[in-house]
Amino acid sequence: MLEPSSDTLELDILVLPETNLILVASVIEPLRAANRLSGQDLYRWRILSPDGAAIETRSRIPVPVDGPFRPEQETVPLFILSSYQWQDGATPALRRQLSRTARHRTMMVGIESGSWLLAQACLLDGHSVTIHWEDREDFAAAYPQVDVLTERYVIDGKRITSGGSLPTLDLMLEIIRRRQGYSLALEVSRIFIYEHERTGGLLQVPALGNMRVADQRVSQAVRLMEETVDAPVTLTRLARRVGISARHLQDLFQETMGVAPHQHYLALRLNAARRKVIETKLEFADIAAATGFNSSSAFSRSYRAHYHESPTETRRRLRTAGKG
Repeated sequence: MLEPSSDTLELDILVLPETNLILVASVIEPLRAANRLSGQDLYRWRILSPDGAAIETRSRIPVPVDGPFRPEQETVPLFILSSYQWQDGATPALRRQLSRTARHRTMMVGIESGSWLLAQACLLDGHSVTIHWEDREDFAAAYPQVDVLTERYVIDGKRITSGGSLPTLDLMLEIIRRRQGYSLALEVSRIFIYEHERTGGLLQVPALGNMRVADQRVSQAVRLMEETVDAPVTLTRLARRVGISARHLQDLFQETMGVAPHQHYLALRLNAARRKVIETKLEFADIAAATGFNSSSAFSRSYRAHYHESPTETRRRLRTAGKG
């Protein structure tokens, strides 16, 4: 699940009653966005409940499901989502089902209180995990054989755990980054960006690797990059605009974003170009000019290097899919 791949990843999502609606969305929405932005079915999922009935969420908005959780020998990753009153769902039958299905699954993922269910089934023994901060002390006391960390999410072998809704969003971005690369993960994360005057202009974004922008200078540089997609400026000029040296900006960028400034800049431009390839009928020369490339050939080379197909192949593939 975490290796680079353009193949469709199938997922099973087991949702327990009284799960937060936002927790369900934190798993599904980044995957849906990745599919839309890429123009491909990179991710497919089934939503399951213990008894096959729609899940009544804590907000009283029901979540339709594809069927009951009746594991046979499925190998696809299993996400277990739970929030409040997880004890009510932790029946002996469910524990047996989780133990049985874990023998075949490539990955078992505990989302928020889903980690309690995995622990009760002895599926986290000897692993490093995380849990919602309110439950950390109780969880550590109940399962001394499990190493409980104060992280937003933890990936440890075939076990993944997350500590809540926003950490789960961070986790899904990390899965997308590992499978499809920085460019797509960045574009998905930008869907969830919000800004507020009281933040002092800092970008508030889900974490992408280390990408939780907390440095005013990096935030300003990112904003300038977004404003100059059509006419990229040099690193030296960018650094001068935010009041530091190019070397200092490069170091700050690497620490904060996990990539060099030019990688982030190119990802922004190519993502903008891909949206135009997918969503418009513009000529490629016009798309190249609108996203800061000197020529159609330079644009096509860079596009192919990132997306493993040419702009022409992208449009042809989408036309073919639309006829199917």
